[in-house]
Amino acid sequence: MRNDRISIRILDINDYERWLSVWQRSGLHSIRPRGRDSRDAFAGQIAGGSHTMVGLELRGELVGVVLATHDGRKGWINRLAVLPEHRRRGFAVRLVREAERLLRKKGITVIGALIAPGNNPSLAFFQHLHYVDFEGIHYLSKRDRNDA
Repeated sequence: MRNDRISIRILDINDYERWLSVWQRSGLHSIRPRGRDSRDAFAGQIAGGSHTMVGLELRGELVGVVLATHDGRKGWINRLAVLPEHRRRGFAVRLVREAERLLRKKGITVIGALIAPGNNPSLAFFQHLHYVDFEGIHYLSKRDRNDA
């Protein structure tokens, strides 16, 4: 495969249906298309500057995405997804590296990734990229709605 067939770019709200399709086809479980992951919600998040959706295209087809977010001091890698038929080609690594680069460009020097319990492939992937598992840290949330 030639590199000139691969492009990585920042996606905008006009790409929403394409990245939603990648999430769905990849089996991402926590999608909230009627809540925090709706087109309107993303339009506001992107406009606010704290959310950047990065896409990897192969010959014009969107085959992978990652969401880079930050709160001004800490960054997060979210919603990493690569279509099953395009996995194990280094696309996820390229997406994460680009998300890290964009976050560092904004002055973010601490970047985290939350991995659901039992998602051992994702855990191993991020550990391979030198993310450290801080045992004893618990993720707690308080939600006003189930789709939030």
